[in-house]
Amino acid sequence: MSGFPALPAGWLAGLRARLDRPPAQPRLPLRWRGHAIGSVEPQWVAGLHAAAPTTVPLLRPAMDPAGPGYLVDGADLTTALQVLADAMRAAGRAHAWRDEQLAVAGEDGAVLGSIERAAVRPLGIATRAVHLLGQAGSGHWIQQRALDKPTDPGLWDTLMGGMVPARDAVAEALQRETWEEAGLRLDQLEDLQRGGAVLSRGPAGEVAGGYVVEVIDWYRARVPDGVAPVNQDGEVAQFRLVGDAELVRMLVADEFTLEAAGVFAAAAA
Repeated sequence: MSGFPALPAGWLAGLRARLDRPPAQPRLPLRWRGHAIGSVEPQWVAGLHAAAPTTVPLLRPAMDPAGPGYLVDGADLTTALQVLADAMRAAGRAHAWRDEQLAVAGEDGAVLGSIERAAVRPLGIATRAVHLLGQAGSGHWIQQRALDKPTDPGLWDTLMGGMVPARDAVAEALQRETWEEAGLRLDQLEDLQRGGAVLSRGPAGEVAGGYVVEVIDWYRARVPDGVAPVNQDGEVAQFRLVGDAELVRMLVADEFTLEAAGVFAAAAA
């Protein structure tokens, strides 16, 4: 499927730099039973220990043949991370609580457990997201994020973009999120296909000590004439159908989330 406009080379170079930024402060690996599952700022850990002393034995410094780091101590990773996330929440060191579990994987991609979504960024745990680009005629359906969203409120996004929870495979998340955000069933769409994946790494501005590591699986499809998205979950302010020139203008003006811009750039490549 074609139809994505060319994007300015200078803007693309800047976008690539923003999609792969180093931590604002030094970070050390976070491990569980020999598996690297994330990273943390030592000063953030010290602050958490001071605010929530019960976390001292749960998240403690440890030496590893690969070097220094921090150890999540617990026989069951999900249980240990839930106790840690609850303590982070009580100490005001977690993001907006969602009661949603995200998968926690080792370096080989094998899932080892899960964690509350609000706690992933300070612990540098990698997440997975799914986005859908929707073309219609010569235009592109985009959505504006609700103004009360805890992350990137009011910015523009792809037709659909959401996290992949621990309970779902990517394909299941694509189906569910497309309905919840856009009110569309996948069998209503034409030429649905996977486009690829975008990696985003960088400091998370919405929470102290946070670092984003996210793989974004993206898909594209054609929305048939006469079919329009309608939000179902209250997390979208509005949808717009924009042409190439307006899409490029909005991207260059940084009116989109960083993740959405990365997906559009990948589609235009």
